[in-house]
Amino acid sequence: MSPAFELLVRYARYHRDQRNVTMHLVGVPMVVFGSAMLLARAPLHLGGVTTTPAWLAFAALWLWTLSRGQFLLGLATTLFTAALAWAAHGLVGLSAMSWLTLGIGLWAAGWLAQSVGHYYEGRRPGFAGDLAGLLVAPMFVVLELLAMAGLCRPLVARIEQAAGPTTLRDLAQPLAR
Repeated sequence: MSPAFELLVRYARYHRDQRNVTMHLVGVPMVVFGSAMLLARAPLHLGGVTTTPAWLAFAALWLWTLSRGQFLLGLATTLFTAALAWAAHGLVGLSAMSWLTLGIGLWAAGWLAQSVGHYYEGRRPGFAGDLAGLLVAPMFVVLELLAMAGLCRPLVARIEQAAGPTTLRDLAQPLAR
């Protein structure tokens, strides 16, 4: 189980173009929200408690996030994704067609936004060889948002020292391999 710093450095190495980071700030929450919507509709009855697959999946994500060695970042990520999951659960009353269209639409649009970001990056997403990146993405987004608010700057500086600074790739240059 890798600590948050190592995971964030690995993730950041695939996200050095500022346009890619921006697209992930939009796309990752859309994927999280869309996933929560799609998993929120079916109730599960477990020993007298009613929950949903979304809450179970997010509980696992939260435990994983909180156990990476950056507790405050893990807590902020948990609160951020909990807010998205809670909002998604508020939409389960939509008609089946509206719920499915919105859930799939947000999920797909979020992935599309990230794909556009990786075009700017000039690199394929790193999760193809490292599925942990799918779990790290919300933490990366929350860290970027906290940094914009002037928080977590020492952690961001350490990550940038290891992964390199954010840039704007010259789109006229060949893609990195």
